[in-house]
Amino acid sequence: MKFSLRAFLWGALSALILLIGVYFLPPVHRRLAWRVDAARTTLRMMLHPVAPAPPTPVEATPMATTTPAATPSATLSPTITPTPTPGPTATPTPSPTPIPPQVQLTPPKWEAQDWNNCGPDTLALYLRWWGWEGDQYDISRVLKPERGDRNVNVEELVGFVNTRIPGFSAVYRVGGNLETLKRVLASGMPVMIEESMMFEEQYWPHDDRWAAHYLLITGYDDTKEVFITQDSFRGPNLPVSYQTLEHNWEPFNNVYILVFPNARTDQVKALLGEDWDTDVNRRKALAWAKEATEKHPDDAFAWFNLGTNLLYFERYGEAARAYDQALRLGLPQRFLRYQFGPFIAYFHTGRFQDLLALTEYALKITPNSEEAHLWRGWAYYRLGERQKAIEEFRAALEANPHYEDAKYALQFVGARP
Repeated sequence: MKFSLRAFLWGALSALILLIGVYFLPPVHRRLAWRVDAARTTLRMMLHPVAPAPPTPVEATPMATTTPAATPSATLSPTITPTPTPGPTATPTPSPTPIPPQVQLTPPKWEAQDWNNCGPDTLALYLRWWGWEGDQYDISRVLKPERGDRNVNVEELVGFVNTRIPGFSAVYRVGGNLETLKRVLASGMPVMIEESMMFEEQYWPHDDRWAAHYLLITGYDDTKEVFITQDSFRGPNLPVSYQTLEHNWEPFNNVYILVFPNARTDQVKALLGEDWDTDVNRRKALAWAKEATEKHPDDAFAWFNLGTNLLYFERYGEAARAYDQALRLGLPQRFLRYQFGPFIAYFHTGRFQDLLALTEYALKITPNSEEAHLWRGWAYYRLGERQKAIEEFRAALEANPHYEDAKYALQFVGARP
């Protein structure tokens, strides 16, 4: 039989089209997309290797200057809509009831997270504990319409509850400790935290494997010194030692989230006591972080937390110097995927070259980081490079079409999305 090159090429093309069609079938795509992305990431990082840690600052931090009114607001992280958490009222006195040595709440029905979806899935587990009938996809469709978006912030998760779940509220606070978690659990409700984790495998040469993760905590046992956690990645009802949890929690300023029915607001106020007032909570967290830097001056996370708590009070120069020290000591490669305080502090102290260097590194690690694109755009704008700024703002909006800060930025500079 005579070989026909033309027939072979048509056959190969048809097979390729068929394979592409099968790949984009929802069940197949859901299973394989993350593997394709991982392979692309490995190839990209092999061709364009990055430094083992984010770059150290090169500019001296000047004194903060008065920022013209027509500049971006210094929100720590964008939210879907500006959703104020309940404001401070007269602070109730916490109950003196002693914390029991063991608490075990009935866990919600567990569901494994989708790709890059630990935040929405863990929040869904939390809401499901209260009787909600939705799932992680109801949340991710709003917060991260692009499946490849690798980060959902605490503020976004809290904003989702406050704007999308009738009859429920959510708040977050920082500077928590083991007793805080136990006290919440002893009151009869779970608590959610953001923490660090280590991947089991490297995704590029010299990958430090460090990443962020969310956990729902449903119990504890003082005799074993463990918390019982619902881990969207690893599984349900997993024990985590007190020591491990403290270690993993620190990089995220010991942040914790409470979700509760509106009818229980007074109970939560009493539970938090003076920490219900966000300013008081931040002042306490600031003192905690400052003490940590004095006790452990080589702890990069302690310095970063100090910067973040200073940033809350708009003490930009001091925050920038704290972030400088954290960067000099060395932060994980993916850290700027989840934490954006240095972007804001450097912007407000006029350190645009440091801001460009940091966002360049962040985008090498996470090319679709909307926050890095946004603040890179603002740096270009303040340097007089309007067109480059517009390109970055559009890239931020492409990464997350619901990103209100990018929409505002484009409107501010007089550009269309």
